[in-house]
Amino acid sequence: MEHQPSLQPLRPLARELAALPPSLGPVRLIGIDGHAGSGKSTFAGLLAEALGGAPVLHLDDVATHEELFGWDGRLRAQVLEPLAAGRPAHWAPYDWVGRRFGPARVLEPAPVLLVEGVGAGRRALRPWLARLLWMEMPHARSWGRGRNRDGRELSDFWDEWERAELAHFSDDPSRPFADTLVRQSGTGYEWSSGAAATPATATSLTEGDGLPQA
Repeated sequence: MEHQPSLQPLRPLARELAALPPSLGPVRLIGIDGHAGSGKSTFAGLLAEALGGAPVLHLDDVATHEELFGWDGRLRAQVLEPLAAGRPAHWAPYDWVGRRFGPARVLEPAPVLLVEGVGAGRRALRPWLARLLWMEMPHARSWGRGRNRDGRELSDFWDEWERAELAHFSDDPSRPFADTLVRQSGTGYEWSSGAAATPATATSLTEGDGLPQA
């Protein structure tokens, strides 16, 4: 049987986030940013569970082949502005295989909404965020993990992605504005408050053996 990591170590962070003032109408919008392959999706899933089933919006579902980072206007119109007004958001996730938008989904205003993906802490989103978390992993290691995960068939896509990500963070960096740094270790997660904090002094959040990889 596959080992399931304990959520207990993440509950202090979850309580901290749930206690923040709303930042998007009635919603506390929490951004989880970092380089591609840094484990954002896995961490967001665990944190969402620790929050009692908070919804997660994946920016991979918002970006497109033609707009790897040019999606902020669509996200604002379809998701941010309705939620800010206390209304349900209606948005259409992108189908990366079919290269088209799929059926519309409804996102109800929730006490906490996690938005994860490269660019979650970009300047266009920061005014809406209650907290910005950054996955602390060098881009070379992150990209290596991503390439190993996706295989050779997506090698050309990764070449294009790496150039686009470098250009994005060169123009619009997220890490300097992060409120919390998160580092994944062999036994779990460590997190620290403040962009200047060092992971060596971070609070340890051990998830146990068998931590899933993103």
